[in-house]
Amino acid sequence: MQSFVSQETPIVTITDSDGAVGTGYSYTIGTGGSSVMRLLCDHLAPRLIGRDPDMIEAIWHDLEFATHATTIGAITAIAIAAIDTALWDLRAKKQNLPLWKLAGGAKDRCPLYTTEGGWLHIETQALADDALAAKAKGFRGSKVKIGRP
Repeated sequence: MQSFVSQETPIVTITDSDGAVGTGYSYTIGTGGSSVMRLLCDHLAPRLIGRDPDMIEAIWHDLEFATHATTIGAITAIAIAAIDTALWDLRAKKQNLPLWKLAGGAKDRCPLYTTEGGWLHIETQALADDALAAKAKGFRGSKVKIGRP
């Protein structure tokens, strides 16, 4: 089981030309926050200046392309996620809607899967048994880890 003793939370605030503000964040589990902040400040934030914040998808693609040479690893994904959520927050605020409504509203059902089983040290048959037990409890899927213990 994974544990950590601290969390770093890079926070992004985007202000548009009308003065409206959107806030987004992401997190690390104790390390890498300073690298995320350097990427945000030195490389990604300058690409946002003068952009229409309503063009979320285009901005996301631009940021992804601008960083593709370094691959989209954890630091890049964390940085872009903070910007992305800030842009969505800004859009929702400008439309005077809660983000959940802007994203399509609430449903009375939500498909679930379990992440409880599938640990690397469990034998194959036990993994299958756990997945079947989760299905019997109503879960539509099970997350199974792969690799070596």
